[in-house]
Amino acid sequence: MLGNWFKTGLLMAAIMALFGMVGALLGGAQGMLLALALAAAMNVWAYWFSDTMVLKLYRAREVDATTAPQLYDTVAELARRAALPMPKVYLIDEAQPNAFATGRNPEHAAVAATTGILQLLTARELRAVLAHELSHVSHRDILTSTITASIAGAISTLANFGMFFGGRDNDQRNPVLALLVLILAPIAALLIQLAISRGREYEADRGGAELSGDPRALADALAKIDRYAKGLPLETAEAHPATAHLMIINPLSGGGVAGLFSTHPPTEERIHRLLAMAA
Repeated sequence: MLGNWFKTGLLMAAIMALFGMVGALLGGAQGMLLALALAAAMNVWAYWFSDTMVLKLYRAREVDATTAPQLYDTVAELARRAALPMPKVYLIDEAQPNAFATGRNPEHAAVAATTGILQLLTARELRAVLAHELSHVSHRDILTSTITASIAGAISTLANFGMFFGGRDNDQRNPVLALLVLILAPIAALLIQLAISRGREYEADRGGAELSGDPRALADALAKIDRYAKGLPLETAEAHPATAHLMIINPLSGGGVAGLFSTHPPTEERIHRLLAMAA
């Protein structure tokens, strides 16, 4: 838990530093102060509202035991088993099979799944996937990953501001500098995600396998999701690739800049580790 709080604090500090540096380069002292104020406001907003933003991006709708009984009841059973507060449960009307957890802590958590994953997986496989997501909640990964999703997108937006302001030639600003910012800011977003995402998927796989008591079911689910997700684009993820690391399987097609945001470990290795647990 302390490790995740440290990572979150470090991430927010890095964003402050990056915004301040870019603001100073593009606007001098005044630009730096404005950028620092913007970064501080964004950090506060991200802590409280980034989970809501992600759910709205994916047009997720909250469900209950009446509107989605299999999904809701399975989450409720696993939450009791894990001694976690009952998270909110959301359904996303998308054909691509996928799922994610979000929220700032276990008391304010949410689990979302696509309609595609409900149609593809058996009850046993779905239970293992939801156990994986609740493992993220239990490990308190969700705050860092959710804030990263919103902040990484904001860094790319900062690059566009840099290009806009840097392209003006009525003072000492250098348009080449703005071009560098345009290139480097998305890379910074990628590096932040890579630093905090990959290892946690292995841990969530292990925790999900233990919670569900069925590592083979999770291995089978990952194999199915990976196979079907490659042929079914998830348009929201393609438009907002900074949110891709939230998903249990990389939802991106891999083309263009979006391919750089692949933050998941190889599915084959994840399956290999789960089968070793089952053995």
